[in-house]
Amino acid sequence: MVSGVGLGFRRDIAKKIISLEDNKPKFIEFAPENWMQMGGYWRKKLREAAEKYPVMCHGLSLSIGSPEELDFEFLKELKKFFDEFKPEVYSEHLSYSKCDNAHLYDLLPIPFRQDAIDHVSERIRIVQDYLERPLAIENVSYYTPVAAEMDEASFITQIVEKSGCNLLLDVNNVYVNAFNHNYDAKNFIKSLPLDRVRYIHMAGHEQVSPDTIIDTHGQPIIDPVFDLFEWTIERINPVPILLERDFNIPQMDELQAEIRKLQSIVDKVWKKENVAETRNS
Repeated sequence: MVSGVGLGFRRDIAKKIISLEDNKPKFIEFAPENWMQMGGYWRKKLREAAEKYPVMCHGLSLSIGSPEELDFEFLKELKKFFDEFKPEVYSEHLSYSKCDNAHLYDLLPIPFRQDAIDHVSERIRIVQDYLERPLAIENVSYYTPVAAEMDEASFITQIVEKSGCNLLLDVNNVYVNAFNHNYDAKNFIKSLPLDRVRYIHMAGHEQVSPDTIIDTHGQPIIDPVFDLFEWTIERINPVPILLERDFNIPQMDELQAEIRKLQSIVDKVWKKENVAETRNS
């Protein structure tokens, strides 16, 4: 498994990422849905990038929490795409974005309920069996809980255990949710199955009012999120780290500076001996 800090592969910066020779990200990540049906110039660029960098794929439209049947035509195309580009990790959001075949263009929260755990876990098992690869689910940002019967950490933990999937831990999402819903971010993280974390996302956000933060992926990472990241990785074994920037993308040297800052924290923490012994402390 690749280690270190990677960068999202966006068309706005695709040529720059491909041409980098110094201070390169350790890997690239992209949403397979944005590339699966594409040919021509951009398909060629994607192949160039995949030849130069290890690949991670982070999906947008599996909609693991939807009530309707899984879209097996989509899964068929996804599996074909993975056969070509061979991502080291395939991750998706623990949310839903489709209902009655209508795409909602947002990642909506799943109710923290036992019936939802059973439903989502079964769908994850089906997806993993069909794709013949593990799925990593991401904790998402949300702005109101829906018909909750338990806390979010218990909900996530039971899904991971019941489905056998892995966890993509988005540290910024934890920070955003902890701020918006007034809970302790470190206690939340300690409550998760940290031995199942296979991937971490880091991103920026925007504070829109004194009591509300919006997860935007359009701003630099702030110091408290860097601090939470360092505290977190002291409790898990080394995994790939992604710097997410989806819009308001700055110059490459600014992105590289954020990558270097993340990498310096990774090197400081994960070069220590016996990292796993500090887990859950």
